[in-house]
Amino acid sequence: MGGGLGGIALAHLLGREGLLAADKGKPEFNGGLHHKAKAKRVVQLFMSGAASQVDTFDYKPKLDQMHGKKFDPGRKVELFQSFPGMCLKNPWGWQQFGRSGKHVSKLLPHIGSCADDIAFVHSMVTASNVHGPATYLQATGFALPGFPAMGAWVGYGLGSLSDNLPTFVVIPDDRGYAPNGPANWGPGFLPAAHQGTMLRPGASPPIFDLNAPQGTFATPAGDADALAALNQLNRTHAAARPGDSRLDARINAYELAAKLQTSAPEVLDLSKETVETKKQYGQDARETAEFGRNCLIARRLLERGVRFVQLWNGADNGIPRRNWDSHENILKDHGEMGRSMDQPTAALLKDLKQRGLLDDTIVMWTTEFGRMPCTEGGAGRDHNPFAFTLWLAGGGIKGGTTYGASDEWSYKVADKPTPVYDIHATILHLLGIDHTKLIFRHNGIDRRLTDVYGNVIPALLT
Repeated sequence: MGGGLGGIALAHLLGREGLLAADKGKPEFNGGLHHKAKAKRVVQLFMSGAASQVDTFDYKPKLDQMHGKKFDPGRKVELFQSFPGMCLKNPWGWQQFGRSGKHVSKLLPHIGSCADDIAFVHSMVTASNVHGPATYLQATGFALPGFPAMGAWVGYGLGSLSDNLPTFVVIPDDRGYAPNGPANWGPGFLPAAHQGTMLRPGASPPIFDLNAPQGTFATPAGDADALAALNQLNRTHAAARPGDSRLDARINAYELAAKLQTSAPEVLDLSKETVETKKQYGQDARETAEFGRNCLIARRLLERGVRFVQLWNGADNGIPRRNWDSHENILKDHGEMGRSMDQPTAALLKDLKQRGLLDDTIVMWTTEFGRMPCTEGGAGRDHNPFAFTLWLAGGGIKGGTTYGASDEWSYKVADKPTPVYDIHATILHLLGIDHTKLIFRHNGIDRRLTDVYGNVIPALLT
């Protein structure tokens, strides 16, 4: 039910009305909560299964030189489920892009063309090399279940930008959920209204309980009459209890639900997008069609006032491989995943920029951890929690920059180790939120997205 119409309505309303939030964005702070905001909204692109930094954005000439030779960094190598094999170079090779001359894998030429708008963080570290806890850590700031997603925290702090759509929308991969499933976008101990609303563009219906099932007694006209009668009863009840905002919240929730029956299908209707736009997002090719559609819908959600959109690329493990967890064959598995994601991601960046939305929209590309510079089973790569890459763009982020570094192998961080707390603190800062002040008291503890850690990274800011 939380992923259905009632959850959508409450998520929008209670956040927007400030009934459950710490406060609302302040006009004098450009919509920020504690200081002037540079960004209003966020889109998070989550590469589930652990995208390899070695094969995407972290250029290491040493691996080209040592390809096929025993991997020996001069210290014990800790792996998840294998023993160190041979050094394995990026099979696609590298190309320099933009004024910054950034090396990006030839697997991702479209993202490479956006390099001057992107800030690459090559020094990410995480506390777990297991998919479930590491995914939780990136999504919620904690490696354990039961904590609110970043989108839930943002909605709790700032409320909604739209009268007709939820504050936090999640689009899973059509192939299934990532590890942890919907718990990745749950509200945790925050009021349930702040959970992510799941949108499934490839399913029918795309939102649970949006409309009555066909063939039932319920009709649109009947729904409207029932809503009108309920509204009249509620208003009469509310008039006898002045000053009680809770009933007003419920009344407005029903009204929003009625609006969503028209606004949600409109967002999903891509028929009015131009042929050129659809082609830009890869809608004309099988390999890019699904993620391209999701990225295009994300842009439509953002421009209509959704504050936080989370897109998943990759599902939980299955046969054949359907995520970035390339233990068996990096060339095959990363090749398929990279080609499916590259053009749509770049299209989203360029489309937001062309429409003037990138100036106040943060685009965040992440994964749960990285992969090893050596082989596993001859052609794959094992998990690497000691160094991986995340990148940010838009919304006050300084494009064409690189922050931190891994060692010459891309095995461990060599400069400016960066936990996810620092990334979350930086994004909240750009949204006008002091991460140390966005607090919810739970079980006698003042909880926050960044736990007791986190530092804003000035080098990433314009």
